[in-house]
Amino acid sequence: MVSWQSHFVDRMQRFSALKKIDAKTLMPEVQVRYEKFSKRFSKIKSNINVTKIETGRTKAEWIEPPSVQQHRVILYLHGGGYCIGSPNTHRSLLARLCEASSARGLLVDYRLAPTYKFPAAVEDALDSYQWLLGQGIDPKSIVIAGDSAGGGLAISTCMALRDASAPLPAAIVAMSPWTDLALTGWSMLTLANHDPMLDMKSLSIMSRHYLQGKKPTEPLASPLYGDFKGMPPMLIHVGSNEVLRDDSTRLSQKAEAAGVDISVEVWGGMTHVFQFYPNLPEAKGSIARLGSFIKTRTVAVPQRRAAQ
Repeated sequence: MVSWQSHFVDRMQRFSALKKIDAKTLMPEVQVRYEKFSKRFSKIKSNINVTKIETGRTKAEWIEPPSVQQHRVILYLHGGGYCIGSPNTHRSLLARLCEASSARGLLVDYRLAPTYKFPAAVEDALDSYQWLLGQGIDPKSIVIAGDSAGGGLAISTCMALRDASAPLPAAIVAMSPWTDLALTGWSMLTLANHDPMLDMKSLSIMSRHYLQGKKPTEPLASPLYGDFKGMPPMLIHVGSNEVLRDDSTRLSQKAEAAGVDISVEVWGGMTHVFQFYPNLPEAKGSIARLGSFIKTRTVAVPQRRAAQ
């Protein structure tokens, strides 16, 4: 049974920034609205340490709850359709995931469209991952995670690492990942009246801003169309009421066919990235489940690599 808090969030999401954009809307204006909308959910505990850094050319933040396993790292890629979002909007979500997994998190402030087009986000994610390896962190202690566009980006980043024969992370965690920028999922139509936050118009606009003439079926933009052979284990959580539901279920089918250890859990009655809302009982349950997966998939004893 869906909680009363979830029903409240459903109504609130219908007034979110993404429902109010069209082809003439300037993305910096949407970012301001999104930051304002996110502020009420972005508080973190006073004992969580936040440190701003640069990973080569990319800005990022360390999110470190007390008593974490220092060797265990979540490389986190925020959502926002590749056009909006920031550490400000996703700091709380990552902090809760870090607490659940006894990990510290690296929250990447990757470059956004339309100022920076594809593959800028992929390049920044790769830059941050390679920086972690350069710090001597064992890839078997790293999980790449993200939500929405960031979830798709997490998968694309691993595809790029695999294609470059680079060390792969221990696992991928994705919440409501956007994996098909061509917007061909059947749920885009069948759930259009159920999703309070996203629709085909808003997603199409952000896809165009990011791709800027590139094919939407390019695997590093839309990992649904990529090769999954040799990819690390994945756990995906998605809501049953969101238009991007089939971005997860179709990806699962392709990954399973390639022999990947993947699990997609569809949360009944839930909307897009419901984990964003800290007081939802369903969000707490999902974060706990994702945290347990991260603990299980990462090495128990750190194997420190030589700094590169």
